[in-house]
Amino acid sequence: MSLFGDGLEAAVQKAFTRPAPKSAGAQMRYLVKQLKGTKAVAQMLRISQRTVERYVKDQIKKPRPDLAARLEREVKKRWQPQIRAKAREKAATTGGIVIDTRARLGYTAPIGSTDQDRIRHLTVALPPRHAARLFNAQEAGATEQQLQEIAAEALKEVYFQDGGRRAGSLEEVRFTDIEHLEFDL
Repeated sequence: MSLFGDGLEAAVQKAFTRPAPKSAGAQMRYLVKQLKGTKAVAQMLRISQRTVERYVKDQIKKPRPDLAARLEREVKKRWQPQIRAKAREKAATTGGIVIDTRARLGYTAPIGSTDQDRIRHLTVALPPRHAARLFNAQEAGATEQQLQEIAAEALKEVYFQDGGRRAGSLEEVRFTDIEHLEFDL
């Protein structure tokens, strides 16, 4: 499970104007239409083409939990792409993104300052350029570690250094032991 990737995705999904299909049959029909055929859907979901056809005809209604999760993930990934793109665009140009986290945060700073990392609960509004960096990195296939580093850098600049008004000598923020992480647009 990818905390940062899934968190960014969940924030974008809040912008959906219509709910994604709920029943397994409706989800399967949507995917067949999107991928233009039952064979492609079967390969993507790692099930037989016959099984896909049976879901499409509502002959099977209740998928196994692992298949249900894959089905929902694939539908949501493709649902309302224009609205998803608009939400990302707005966050990256005007709106910014809010990060709400409870994690161990510490930093590398000059000798004599209190750089002890500790569990902190932060809710910080990050400016649009940080949202843009996160979304661009996610689109480019960044690893969980890379997304975490981008978020830590954003927190360093916005929260710890207050946009350059304090802690100017701060070098690096450590972001570990994440208990909770949520993004909001």
